[in-house]
Amino acid sequence: MLIRVGLAIKDTRLQSYLAKKLSAPDVRVEVFGPPRSVWQNALHSGIDVIVISEAFVLRPVDNGIAILNELPESPTTIIIHGSPSLEEHAQLAAAGADVVLYSGLSKTSIYEAIDSALESRRQFIQRKRFDRRGIVEPKLSDFVMESQAMQVFIEEVNQVIPSDSPILLTGETGVGKEHLAKAIHAQSPRSIGPFISINMAAMPENLLESELFGHEQGAFTGAVRYRRGAFELAHSGTIFLDEIGEMPLHLQTKLLRVLQDYEVKPLGGENIIELDVRVIAATNRDLEAAAAQGAFRQDLYYRLSVLMLTIPPLRHRKEDIPTMVRRFTTLFRYKIGREISGFSERALNALCSYDWPGNVRELMNVIERAMLLCRNHEIGMTELPNVFHGDAADIGKFLPENLLGTDGLLSKTLPEVQQEVLDQVERMYLERALSKTGGRVNQAARIAGIHTRGLYNKMKRLGLRKEDFKP
Repeated sequence: MLIRVGLAIKDTRLQSYLAKKLSAPDVRVEVFGPPRSVWQNALHSGIDVIVISEAFVLRPVDNGIAILNELPESPTTIIIHGSPSLEEHAQLAAAGADVVLYSGLSKTSIYEAIDSALESRRQFIQRKRFDRRGIVEPKLSDFVMESQAMQVFIEEVNQVIPSDSPILLTGETGVGKEHLAKAIHAQSPRSIGPFISINMAAMPENLLESELFGHEQGAFTGAVRYRRGAFELAHSGTIFLDEIGEMPLHLQTKLLRVLQDYEVKPLGGENIIELDVRVIAATNRDLEAAAAQGAFRQDLYYRLSVLMLTIPPLRHRKEDIPTMVRRFTTLFRYKIGREISGFSERALNALCSYDWPGNVRELMNVIERAMLLCRNHEIGMTELPNVFHGDAADIGKFLPENLLGTDGLLSKTLPEVQQEVLDQVERMYLERALSKTGGRVNQAARIAGIHTRGLYNKMKRLGLRKEDFKP
């Protein structure tokens, strides 16, 4: 990300010298003034490093420094002091100053000391990123490639990794678009930079512009200080724009400008911020069709789709399922602390025969659920959801277990048997409809051709909960 440096130095020649010397692709220098408002400006500007003359420091000396140090992202404070007195330097350090420099030093020495503090700040930011992400980096080898479809796809991905061009990832919900974006970043020349992810569908429209491009103090009610946007945070790295098809049209224009010029203007600001960032966008919508209908800007679509990668759905690469099942079983074995060897042959065949409308995410959920329910060392059919227990091609599987034998069948009247079989068919149908829609009852009702309230009544009677089908 960009490191923001604020200068408030009494010696204007030294200030100009430092402003020029400190400027770099990842450093943005701002000059603060007038002297009386230096601390206030620093407080609201979102800076990482402030270099300030001791003559501008308000008395008592610890007031301004203490306020800065209480910020969520407290800046590095460097004081330029007009006296070589070690005692006075110590007082400033005790008040919270990180570095105190004597103004009588050469300009080169002052610059080198400040540059060293900047490097420390860079390392501090890197450590925070490392601590937050942990030691496990996503990688392309995370994707199982037993199938020909995935082998061809990963070969395409390897070809685009070294590039800086925008990438548009397409594919159904749950195929792993964000994980692929992280893997591309981690194996690209930008891997030492940040990876910033923004979900367009999860962000309120009135906050999205600020979230993406940042805002200046006073840009709107509640904007009490400068806030970096996602693009500025992603400087020298990668920004991932998930659900790009949900982006409002008026912001698409601004995004297009960013992709063309690689510069942003924060909300309420006048200054342009130049950026070095790679954009990876993702969607499960048909953006080409949306652009043709006017729901998405055509010029933005063409700019984003310079490199388009479509992740194959799980139903088109069922050869990958057995290996994926083994991997996820091992993953959850350590996560939930269950000593489970794997799946029975029948259960594994059921997993391989299923169409997986929720793709890899649904597969992971089914495996985790089965492992939590399993009381033995091997997972069988009883631990799998009801959707795996029916087959429309085999009418015998519609029958409840207590009716499979001749005696059980004839122990009930024909209307009773018809009702039980009907319940089984309805359950299987509605489970598949809810699985396909991710538990969205309105959409499942449209598929079934019944009223939403009627579907709710059937779900209640059959003991179905929409929460069980959410991806």
